[in-house]
Amino acid sequence: MESGADAGEGSAKTVEFYRRLLDLSTCDDPSPLLDGALRALVAVSGAREAYVHLRQGKWRAAYGVGPEREADIQRVISEGILAEAIESGEIIVTPSAVLDPRFRDLESVRENEIEAVVCAPLGEIGAVYLQGAELVEKNASLLDHVQYFAQVVGPLALSLLDEQKRAEAREGRGPFRDFVFASKAMGDVMERARLAAPLEVQVLLTGPTGTGKSLLARCLHRASHRTAGPFLEINCAAIPDSLLESELFGAAAGAHSAVVDRDVPGKVAAAAGGTLFLDEIAELTLPAQAKLLQFLQSGTYYRLGDPIPKQADVRIVAATNRDLREAIANKRFRDDLYYRLNVLEIRLPSLKQREEDVLPVARHFLRDVCARHGFAVMALDGDAQHALVEKDWPGNVRELSHRIEAGVLNARLQGERSVRVTHLFPEREDEEGAVGWREATRRFQRRHLLAVLEECEWSAGEAAKRLGLARTYVYSLMDAHGIERR
Repeated sequence: MESGADAGEGSAKTVEFYRRLLDLSTCDDPSPLLDGALRALVAVSGAREAYVHLRQGKWRAAYGVGPEREADIQRVISEGILAEAIESGEIIVTPSAVLDPRFRDLESVRENEIEAVVCAPLGEIGAVYLQGAELVEKNASLLDHVQYFAQVVGPLALSLLDEQKRAEAREGRGPFRDFVFASKAMGDVMERARLAAPLEVQVLLTGPTGTGKSLLARCLHRASHRTAGPFLEINCAAIPDSLLESELFGAAAGAHSAVVDRDVPGKVAAAAGGTLFLDEIAELTLPAQAKLLQFLQSGTYYRLGDPIPKQADVRIVAATNRDLREAIANKRFRDDLYYRLNVLEIRLPSLKQREEDVLPVARHFLRDVCARHGFAVMALDGDAQHALVEKDWPGNVRELSHRIEAGVLNARLQGERSVRVTHLFPEREDEEGAVGWREATRRFQRRHLLAVLEECEWSAGEAAKRLGLARTYVYSLMDAHGIERR
């Protein structure tokens, strides 16, 4: 039985614990208070070690965990008790991890002789971990305290991570920094990608050629907790059918003529702990599809010519510009593999479906090309901007990037400081006849507006009077034609 002094001390610790969590849930920036809340949890639980782990972000807290121990925890996150709590969504309680059949074979448990553990998930983004010899036995209210801590801290952590991602997107940072967009269509794609990245699920990227599926696969890898692992890519359409299976799963020496005296490990083995991106997945042969399905179902596979099964912890991201349902109907793709790969689909829109992104993306490529070649930063003149927006772009973002690079190089060769239509589309100079009516009208408007502005010494108000237009409309015309205000 507890003495009055012990009961009073325990009650005070409990009050302090709930007060700390109340402070945490009502402040604008809870990150500085997380450490205090964790210490309060340690006080009411009697834990010797405590650690809050988040799969992403800089938010963390630890108690009784030195740098080496923290590094050890981080090293085994994907295979230990923390991973079990996050994946199952359940509070893990064990009076002795070294004796628990669920955990006793884990290397980290054996090496550190881990005793009693309580580990609670913070949603799908992390967990709080408590360890101590007498943690479970002497604290009847422990689970209530841990559960309440998780209920308060979980949503706050998610909110902070969402804000961090939004800030990174605004500032051109973070794992998705390579994507430039202003359209709702791409905004929806990015939200879906950010949701998918930290989850251990297969992702299928679909959409027309040149929309950035390979780039998005790399971003998904960077935003996952596998970011420290390898990212490998196979273009299934670029490898001969006879070599595709061994390229993917490897081959034992002598399995075929290309590996007479050496083993080939294969991309699955090389991508262990990371992400394997299978581009043009629709081109995978049916035998390779069967092996891939087996690997996705069991985590095991066989090298060509090797009867011994291999294992690898690999996340698969696949991509295609083909209609896989049509390929299934034509018996060219396995329906069971399709459902395994398509746990979560992300479809990238064509550039035509996101026209408002054309100029932001073009300017991004323009800056990148100038930086790579060591050129002074150039600009797109008004005619060039209109031409870019009006083009259909059947090759999508890839075609746009090549066209911008060609335009920059052509402008540089001609000693120009801005990129014009003829730099981007030299073939237009060879077209028969004059430019179309719409283009001719637009060019006339630009020349006439420039002339009036020059005559009015660049007074927009005076120019508006001469043209019989509102001053705000004159400003809009200047922006539309790429005329800088002087």
